[in-house]
Amino acid sequence: MGAIARAVRREGGRTVGVIPAALAETEVADRDADELVVTDGMRARKAEMDRRSDAFLALPGGIGTLEELLEVWVAKSLDMHPKPVIVLDPWGDLRPLHYLVESLARSGFVSPRAAAEVRWTDQVAQALDALTVEPELPVGFEPASPVELLEADID
Repeated sequence: MGAIARAVRREGGRTVGVIPAALAETEVADRDADELVVTDGMRARKAEMDRRSDAFLALPGGIGTLEELLEVWVAKSLDMHPKPVIVLDPWGDLRPLHYLVESLARSGFVSPRAAAEVRWTDQVAQALDALTVEPELPVGFEPASPVELLEADID
């Protein structure tokens, strides 16, 4: 995360760090962030990131990344948010997870809709294209056609 934040700032972008107080105290915090939000704990951190996010992009990472990916994926599959969830997996590190979920869907443990809620790519350009925020549809609204979606009265 630090390398990405530094690269964003180097190119003139704005960064926001969200970190639990316990980790901020161990000097893990990105003190150069344009905004640094210190939370009471990990759950508050994730709630703050969820609130601020328009989309979720998982990059190669460790178990924390995996846990956060699964949490936003499950929430999307339960219609708890309409935000895009994208996995950018340039080296195939998360390919076994993709295959596992597809297998679970074939076995009936994961609905095909839930399995399809994540967009997988190994290309940066495709990941950026997938970040387009989807319209917030009312729960249960399933347009029969693109025309019906365009004509829907959605706030």
